[in-house]
This record gives sequence, C-alpha cells and structure tokens, in this order.
Amino acid sequence: MTILVPFAFLLAATAFDLWNDREIPDTLSILLLVWAVLARILGWIEVPWLSMGIGCAVGFALGALLFWMGGLGGGDVKLVAALGAAIGISDLLTTLFWMAIAGGVLSIITVLRGKKELAYVPAIAIGLFVTLLRSGEIQRLFTS
Repeated sequence: MTILVPFAFLLAATAFDLWNDREIPDTLSILLLVWAVLARILGWIEVPWLSMGIGCAVGFALGALLFWMGGLGGGDVKLVAALGAAIGISDLLTTLFWMAIAGGVLSIITVLRGKKELAYVPAIAIGLFVTLLRSGEIQRLFTS
C-alpha cells in the first residue's frame, strides 16, 4: 500500500500542474522526500539508503539538465529528485524511460491541439504508473 504514496504525491502535483498555471508547490516535493526518509526508517519501504541517495541525485541531475535545455520546469526537477529518493535508482530509471515515452505522446497531442505549453507532471505520473504496473506492485495490492 505504501508504494502508492509517491503516486498520490504525483497525482496531487498533476492537479497543480494542470490547474495552477504550471506551478508545483515546493511543499509537495519536500513532503515526498521527507516521506521517503521516514518510510525507510520505519521499514515501510525496502529501498536501500544508497539507492535512495543515488536516485535523488540522478533525478536532480537529469532534471536539471532538462531544465537547462528548456524541457522541464523547476518544480518538475525537484519532484523527480524526490521521487528518485522515494523509489530508488532502479525504479527511477524505469520511470524515466516510461516518462519520456508518455511525454512524447503528450507533446504530440499538445501540438495537434495548437497549444505551446505542456504540463509535464502527468508524464511523470504515467511513467511511475507504468513502472508500478510492470513490476506487479499494483496487481499485488488487489491480490494480497
């Protein structure tokens, strides 16, 4: 059940991204990071500390690169870094792969609709959802 907590944070961030002029509160990223650390301390998640640290660093580094290139906003960068801590480097890399595919599809839809700005948090949420689906985490929620 705790695996859905990061996804819930992404759903909240998606709502802000879509309906709040592309502004994601820093509070969401900070709370996700704090939750990840507390969840690890309390044994709710089994992501190793090193994986959490590397996931956070890689999430921030790749996010910062995309920010520098104009592909992500600052809130997206902080959210991906916090997500990296919450799910660890392995699941983050898988999520980033699916996020890129979802982002490409959403970009095409955005262009076809004649829009210029893309809310990218939905792509991040879709990426995590596909990662959880493919890993069997979502199925385990309904069969346990």
